Amino acid sequence: MANNLITLAATGTQGSSWFMIIYLVIIFAVMYFILIRPQRKKQKQEKQMRENLQVGDEIVTIGGIYGRIVSLKEDTMVIESISDHSKLTFGRWALQTNLTVHDEAPAKK
Repeated sequence: MANNLITLAATGTQGSSWFMIIYLVIIFAVMYFILIRPQRKKQKQEKQMRENLQVGDEIVTIGGIYGRIVSLKEDTMVIESISDHSKLTFGRWALQTNLTVHDEAPAKK
């Protein structure tokens, strides 16, 4: 009788450990699709926007400064403010929004 109880206890523990592992995998999968995947998608869109900047684009910086791009370098951009036409240098990472709408190239198949 003691052997039967030990066998039942061991089987129950093994089954609950598999259930716990499956439960943790499901939680990580849900967290990936709710948090990590949308964040990576947004970062990819921001990177593409920064790479597609052109001279003459009207932009808004993360500090709320509206301006027009005067020159572009690899990591920096010079903008001319709209209000008093002063020139300011910013890092490309400081770009929040590109207000200029460009015609997009047709998608490749």
